[in-house]
Amino acid sequence: MTSPISVQLYTVREAIAADLPGTLQRLADIGYTQVEPWGFVERVEEYATALPAAGLTAPSAHAKLVGQDLEPIFAAATRLGVGTVIDPHVDETRWVTREDVEEIAAELGRISDAAAEHGLSVGYHNHAFELENLIDGTPALEVFAAALPKGVVLEVDTYWVEVGGVGAAELLARLGDQVQFLHVKDGPKTMDDTEQVAVGKGTMPVRDILRAAPQALAVVELDDHAGDVFTALRDSFTYLDGVRA
Repeated sequence: MTSPISVQLYTVREAIAADLPGTLQRLADIGYTQVEPWGFVERVEEYATALPAAGLTAPSAHAKLVGQDLEPIFAAATRLGVGTVIDPHVDETRWVTREDVEEIAAELGRISDAAAEHGLSVGYHNHAFELENLIDGTPALEVFAAALPKGVVLEVDTYWVEVGGVGAAELLARLGDQVQFLHVKDGPKTMDDTEQVAVGKGTMPVRDILRAAPQALAVVELDDHAGDVFTALRDSFTYLDGVRA
């Protein structure tokens, strides 16, 4: 393997609720070396023990940032060795006008300044609506990217980009080095999460996506899955390991 592959732990949320250390070990046994936690502030000490025990690191993590009390989040991220904290969702109603979108960018810039004092970076993760909403003919996510202060990064969820009607590889080429993380997922490009499948088994142009953003860490995610999620994660790892070898 020439490049590490991460996995968003929301994918295995039910398993983590039942057995956090055991779940992390199962992911490590598949071959993952990195994970992307969510809800980590509440379980920070468990993660602080279980991650190194499984030989895993967490270069990125999800936490609501906009409008939140930031100090506990930054403290937990620092405890776990997280480098980038990514806000996974800002309300859809704020992505309609240029003024609102630019204000979100400014808010994340201020949060980034605070995070930098802890040695942390800040990012944003999209859904479909940031692509569906057009501002003067441009997807709101691209308006947002253009307004972002230097240092705030993007985690592009490539599946939701395509569900939103935009070609993910082409978008990544336009955004360039602002993109430091990719959510790599596959399926029929519908809004039904349960139809998502292992990477390489759906209709997403995964190879083109990876070629378009070689600088970005690939983070596997299934929002939901009709079959066994660990089988899907193993199949995803095998496919991506082959593509990036």
